[in-house]
Amino acid sequence: MAEAVKLSTLDAGFLYMETPEMPMHVGSLSMFQLPNDYQGDFFEAFKAQIADRIEDAPMLKRKLARTVLDFDHPSWIEDEQFDINRQIFRASLAAPSDMAALRRTVGWMHAKLLNRARPLWEFYLFENMPGNQVGLYVKIHHALIDGGAGMALTRIIYDVVPDARPRPRATAQAKPDQAEKPGLAEAANSAMESYLRFWQAPFSPDAVNFKLPRSGKTDLGSVLLDHVAGQVELGVKFAAALPAMAGAATRSLAGFLDPARVNDLQTLVAPKTPLNKSISSERAFGSITLPLSRVKAMGKAAGGSINDAVMALSAGMLRRYLAETGDVPAKPLTAGVPISLREEGNANTNNQVFAMICPLATDIADPKQRLATIIGEAGKAKAMVSPFKEFVPLMTNASALGLPMAAQLLALLYSRSGLADVLPPATNVCISNVPGPRMSLYAAGAELLHLYPVSIVTHGMALNITVQSYRDQLEFGLIAGANILPDVQRLADMLADELDVLEAAFALAA
Repeated sequence: MAEAVKLSTLDAGFLYMETPEMPMHVGSLSMFQLPNDYQGDFFEAFKAQIADRIEDAPMLKRKLARTVLDFDHPSWIEDEQFDINRQIFRASLAAPSDMAALRRTVGWMHAKLLNRARPLWEFYLFENMPGNQVGLYVKIHHALIDGGAGMALTRIIYDVVPDARPRPRATAQAKPDQAEKPGLAEAANSAMESYLRFWQAPFSPDAVNFKLPRSGKTDLGSVLLDHVAGQVELGVKFAAALPAMAGAATRSLAGFLDPARVNDLQTLVAPKTPLNKSISSERAFGSITLPLSRVKAMGKAAGGSINDAVMALSAGMLRRYLAETGDVPAKPLTAGVPISLREEGNANTNNQVFAMICPLATDIADPKQRLATIIGEAGKAKAMVSPFKEFVPLMTNASALGLPMAAQLLALLYSRSGLADVLPPATNVCISNVPGPRMSLYAAGAELLHLYPVSIVTHGMALNITVQSYRDQLEFGLIAGANILPDVQRLADMLADELDVLEAAFALAA
């Protein structure tokens, strides 16, 4: 049996924050084109493919195991009753079975909590859509996976050729060191030996990799022992990182004390808008595809990146929407922008993400000047958070006994209190850009046409804009609290208009 894996504080936090109004899973809506002469059962072929490859993503066969009285973070353990028929479902749409109906259904399904008694993911296949197309809606809990690790999982769904064959597998060999997990006394002795070895050479460069053994069990004694080991381990790593942290803090503090930076800090304070209220337990989903080459050219013409161009498109769309309601704030809206901390080649299925706040220049009417301002503000935001990026994993692994229960009670209280309607928002909207494959992909013989991301909204931030690149396409997925933005597709359609406006401002041919 696979060893239990305790969740980090960041991963577990997505479980603690979850309420019926705030599901904490992410997902995607993929559109496939079946061959004109396709005669098989695509659902069964797809399910067989996933079953054949599930061992390449072992976390998909694990479920949660809580500790006694929720004293500490839960662990991932192997689901001995794993059944792929409980994870992959055949779905259907009411007539006319078109994209509008599919988007409405995805919004409705994305509002439903995942079953914590099973592995925290589900696939739904919508067949018999117009044009011989098939829709695949995927939902995976954020505690299990982030955007970067999600790309590693695409290999169990997608192929680079339409007629991929079953993958050969080596016969599993029993390892002589796969003995029974150490008991409480053995784990305690091993932890003490590791601890003493460390203090023979404290604060060495190797200290950041210092690791104490864990029992991995869920009884009260083991939970307490593992927690102590975790706290000692974290303290050692903090001590080893203190010189670098002090240097980063000194550099950042000098910038904050600069009078010229005071105005920069003021722009990070988000204004209140109709988007920043408590959300209901309903979701609305919108999607649109824009040409990657056009967006990239527009960003380059302004001296910026694709990320800058995506934020400018989003800013123009938000300004346009708020102008319709007469609610364009005098201060610029701000965006929470996730930053991946994942190193190239790292496919671990845990969250490795940080975030920065970037002003969107929505107070500027001229689209060209707005984009230029966003480029400048994004550079300042990156410079502000960059010194601390390498220390985020240390901070996100800090924990305290009783935290799971306390955090869940606070999340429920906040969800029911309506505080999001009166408190100033931390940020107005979340905008995330995930790089994707440039080549064509296939699944069970069908060609992937579109890959729209479906993300998370929270109280006080009713709109999330996530972008996934695929081939020469930028796939925008907008998820919103339906009580705030019931027709979020209208906002998605505005993005195409904003691209035309920005291209005209830079005299680019569409």
